[in-house]
Amino acid sequence: MDYGITTRLDAPFAEAAGRVRDALKDQGFGVLTEIDVQATLKEKLGEDVEDYLILGACNPPLAHRALEADRQIGLLLPCNVVVRADGDGTIVEALNPQLMAEVTGVPALQPVADEAGRRLRNALESL
Repeated sequence: MDYGITTRLDAPFAEAAGRVRDALKDQGFGVLTEIDVQATLKEKLGEDVEDYLILGACNPPLAHRALEADRQIGLLLPCNVVVRADGDGTIVEALNPQLMAEVTGVPALQPVADEAGRRLRNALESL
Protein backbone atom coordinates (compact mmCIF):
# COMPACT_ATOMS: atom_id res chain seq x y z
CA MET A 1 0.00 0.00 0.00
CA ASP A 2 1.29 3.45 -0.87
CA TYR A 3 1.33 5.63 2.19
CA GLY A 4 0.86 8.76 0.12
CA ILE A 5 -1.51 10.14 -2.49
CA THR A 6 0.59 12.32 -4.79
CA THR A 7 0.20 14.76 -7.64
CA ARG A 8 2.54 17.21 -9.35
CA LEU A 9 1.47 20.68 -10.43
CA ASP A 10 3.11 22.82 -13.08
CA ALA A 11 2.61 25.83 -10.87
CA PRO A 12 4.85 27.86 -8.58
CA PHE A 13 4.83 26.94 -4.91
CA ALA A 14 2.82 29.90 -3.55
CA GLU A 15 0.09 29.46 -6.16
CA ALA A 16 -0.03 25.71 -5.58
CA ALA A 17 -0.28 26.12 -1.80
CA GLY A 18 -3.31 28.40 -2.21
CA ARG A 19 -4.93 25.98 -4.64
CA VAL A 20 -4.38 23.11 -2.20
CA ARG A 21 -6.04 25.01 0.65
CA ASP A 22 -9.03 25.78 -1.61
CA ALA A 23 -9.29 22.18 -2.85
CA LEU A 24 -9.21 20.84 0.71
CA LYS A 25 -11.91 23.32 1.74
CA ASP A 26 -14.09 22.20 -1.19
CA GLN A 27 -13.88 18.64 0.18
CA GLY A 28 -14.86 19.68 3.72
CA PHE A 29 -11.36 19.93 5.21
CA GLY A 30 -10.06 22.85 7.20
CA VAL A 31 -6.37 23.46 7.80
CA LEU A 32 -5.83 23.26 11.56
CA THR A 33 -2.04 23.47 11.52
CA GLU A 34 0.57 24.73 9.12
CA ILE A 35 4.26 23.99 9.52
CA ASP A 36 6.68 25.96 7.38
CA VAL A 37 9.47 23.39 7.26
CA GLN A 38 11.72 25.65 5.19
CA ALA A 39 11.57 28.49 7.74
CA THR A 40 11.91 26.14 10.71
CA LEU A 41 15.00 24.38 9.38
CA LYS A 42 16.58 27.72 8.46
CA GLU A 43 15.89 29.20 11.90
CA LYS A 44 16.79 26.16 14.00
CA LEU A 45 19.59 24.58 11.98
CA GLY A 46 20.72 27.21 9.47
CA GLU A 47 19.83 24.76 6.69
CA ASP A 48 18.40 25.82 3.34
CA VAL A 49 15.72 23.58 1.81
CA GLU A 50 13.06 24.08 -0.83
CA ASP A 51 9.68 25.64 -0.01
CA TYR A 52 7.99 22.93 2.05
CA LEU A 53 4.73 23.11 4.01
CA ILE A 54 2.96 20.51 6.09
CA LEU A 55 -0.76 21.25 6.35
CA GLY A 56 -2.77 19.49 9.05
CA ALA A 57 -6.14 19.01 7.35
CA CYS A 58 -9.26 18.05 9.28
CA ASN A 59 -12.78 17.16 8.19
CA PRO A 60 -14.70 17.51 11.49
CA PRO A 61 -17.47 14.97 10.74
CA LEU A 62 -14.89 12.36 9.67
CA ALA A 63 -12.67 13.12 12.66
CA HIS A 64 -15.67 12.71 14.97
CA ARG A 65 -16.58 9.36 13.40
CA ALA A 66 -12.98 8.18 13.73
CA LEU A 67 -12.82 9.23 17.38
CA GLU A 68 -16.10 7.47 18.10
CA ALA A 69 -14.62 4.28 16.65
CA ASP A 70 -11.28 4.57 18.45
CA ARG A 71 -10.36 7.33 20.91
CA GLN A 72 -6.66 6.65 20.36
CA ILE A 73 -6.98 7.56 16.66
CA GLY A 74 -6.16 11.15 17.61
CA LEU A 75 -2.55 10.03 17.49
CA LEU A 76 -2.94 9.73 13.70
CA LEU A 77 -4.94 12.93 13.15
CA PRO A 78 -5.12 15.35 11.41
CA CYS A 79 -4.53 14.23 7.83
CA ASN A 80 -1.15 15.62 6.80
CA VAL A 81 -0.83 17.19 3.37
CA VAL A 82 2.63 18.20 2.14
CA VAL A 83 3.16 20.96 -0.42
CA ARG A 84 6.77 21.18 -1.62
CA ALA A 85 8.63 22.91 -4.39
CA ASP A 86 10.11 20.65 -7.06
CA GLY A 87 12.05 22.46 -9.76
CA ASP A 88 9.63 24.68 -11.68
CA GLY A 89 6.59 22.87 -10.23
CA THR A 90 5.15 21.73 -6.95
CA ILE A 91 4.48 18.31 -5.48
CA VAL A 92 1.41 17.77 -3.32
CA GLU A 93 1.18 14.66 -1.16
CA ALA A 94 -1.49 13.55 1.29
CA LEU A 95 -1.14 10.75 3.78
CA ASN A 96 -3.25 7.79 2.66
CA PRO A 97 -6.02 7.45 5.30
CA GLN A 98 -6.11 3.69 4.71
CA LEU A 99 -3.10 3.57 7.01
CA MET A 100 -5.40 4.49 9.91
CA ALA A 101 -7.49 1.39 9.42
CA GLU A 102 -4.50 -0.81 8.73
CA VAL A 103 -2.36 0.35 11.65
CA THR A 104 -5.14 0.20 14.23
CA GLY A 105 -6.89 -2.95 13.04
CA VAL A 106 -10.21 -1.36 14.08
CA PRO A 107 -12.82 -2.42 11.48
CA ALA A 108 -15.08 0.57 12.26
CA LEU A 109 -12.36 2.89 10.95
CA GLN A 110 -12.45 1.39 7.45
CA PRO A 111 -15.46 3.37 6.17
CA VAL A 112 -14.02 6.57 7.64
CA ALA A 113 -10.69 5.91 5.94
CA ASP A 114 -12.50 5.12 2.68
CA GLU A 115 -14.38 8.42 2.73
CA ALA A 116 -11.37 10.47 3.83
CA GLY A 117 -9.30 8.88 1.07
CA ARG A 118 -11.98 9.60 -1.51
CA ARG A 119 -12.18 13.24 -0.44
CA LEU A 120 -8.40 13.71 -0.40
CA ARG A 121 -8.08 12.11 -3.84
CA ASN A 122 -10.85 14.37 -5.13
CA ALA A 123 -9.03 17.40 -3.71
CA LEU A 124 -5.73 16.46 -5.33
CA GLU A 125 -7.37 15.52 -8.64
CA SER A 126 -9.10 18.91 -8.75
CA LEU A 127 -5.77 20.71 -8.66
